[in-house]
Amino acid sequence: MAPPPSLLATALLLLLLAIAGGPNAAAVAEAVRYQTLVATPLSPHPYTATAVEDDGLFQGSLAADEGGAASTVGLRVVHRDDFAVNATAAELLAHRLRRDKRRASRISAAAGGAAAANGTRVGGGSGFVAPVVSGLAQGSGEYFTKIGVGTPVTPALMVLDTGSDVVWLQCAPCRRCYDQSGQMFDPRASHSYGAVDCAAPLCRRLDSGGCDLRRKACLYQVAYGDGSVTAGDFATETLTFAGGARVPRVALGCGHDNEGLFVAAAGLLGLGRGSLSFPTQISRRFGRSFSYCLVDRTSSSASATSRSSTVTFGSGAVGPSAAASFTPMVKNPRMETFYYVQLMGISVGGARVPGVAVSDLRLDPSTGRGGVIVDSGTSVTRLARPAYAALRDAFRAAAAGLRLSPGGFSLFDTCYDLSGLKVVKVPTVSMHFAGGAEAALPPENYLIPVDSRGTFCFAFAGTDGGVSIIGNIQQQGFRVVFDGDGQRLGFVPKGC
Repeated sequence: MAPPPSLLATALLLLLLAIAGGPNAAAVAEAVRYQTLVATPLSPHPYTATAVEDDGLFQGSLAADEGGAASTVGLRVVHRDDFAVNATAAELLAHRLRRDKRRASRISAAAGGAAAANGTRVGGGSGFVAPVVSGLAQGSGEYFTKIGVGTPVTPALMVLDTGSDVVWLQCAPCRRCYDQSGQMFDPRASHSYGAVDCAAPLCRRLDSGGCDLRRKACLYQVAYGDGSVTAGDFATETLTFAGGARVPRVALGCGHDNEGLFVAAAGLLGLGRGSLSFPTQISRRFGRSFSYCLVDRTSSSASATSRSSTVTFGSGAVGPSAAASFTPMVKNPRMETFYYVQLMGISVGGARVPGVAVSDLRLDPSTGRGGVIVDSGTSVTRLARPAYAALRDAFRAAAAGLRLSPGGFSLFDTCYDLSGLKVVKVPTVSMHFAGGAEAALPPENYLIPVDSRGTFCFAFAGTDGGVSIIGNIQQQGFRVVFDGDGQRLGFVPKGC
């Protein structure tokens, strides 16, 4: 296959300067910025499930404000590789990318076609924090947090999802349920569980709600783009976080009928911007700000405790403003759930890529199409096709010293053969956002191993689906701050 025109042009320019000699050639060579990648391939050996003790995961810190109310609670973050059973890293990655494709398609369809949702209220308050587990091991791509549900508390692993609003979990008795890690929540044993009446305002806020006329109980149903469905009673319940912080009367779905690709987790904690999302529900007491730090997708395989991190809600979520690089949130009037930002450009090797145009990345509020969202559940960053092509070509040109691997891998079309190499110099990659915010990516966030032979792929992809998505591989190692109170989103490097 012939090299792209932009790549040929860059190579020709470098060749001409080299032939001409003089200081210009040296200046071009010195202008490209590099950083060091430790080229560790995927292990060929199957993962062995390691125990994640409830007491070990369900712990953290609890801080209080001057009035004695909880202000910040911290729970540790682990990787969901701890739940892998007899699967190699390459198999898990392939599964993850297949599910990732389905999720990206669902987001594109929702962003372009959804009707506007109800508004939300913003308030002040304190806060708390919870532990996060990544979903690589079962191929889901999501990250998990462990919380306590009900009174007495039932520990539950919940998927953290910034692309969803409704909070739900599996409940006994179960008509159809998938295998989950830990005990299933039984509302009959909880003193704090309360059914929601069909006529209640909470019930009317559901997109797909119903009513059990015999019990006059509100019913919910959530369907996902991969074919997964959860349905059951809509209720309120108390959630408990590390250090004993309790949040009463959280509206959630108690799923008695759950089927599809849900694996290991008990349910989902919706962190979107909609009226039923968890941050919105707790906004009167804690405000609408939260942050998370996603550990490296393989860190818990090496050590489930040394690379822990947290998801933080409330006043402790934002932290010192000087540490974060903030960009304003952008609102899509046709889809209130997602966290949109304006990506202004991308640099490779320290130089802005001319073909990554703002016009290809801007949201059209009249149609809801286009724009860029930051998503916890999508793994691979997808850019509008012209922007991706320009980025890829610029990276290939700057990484001309690396051996290109023939063909691609799954959705990746640019891969390198780094077999036999332990340390490699790779061009730097940085994302630039409106307001001057910048996320300078560590090398492992964009050149990732895909097999045990030493093949590494450029972890970006193109999309024709309208919306561009900044995925969790590129977010690894950053504390990503969703400042809902200030309507801004920030990146804190090395924030775990």
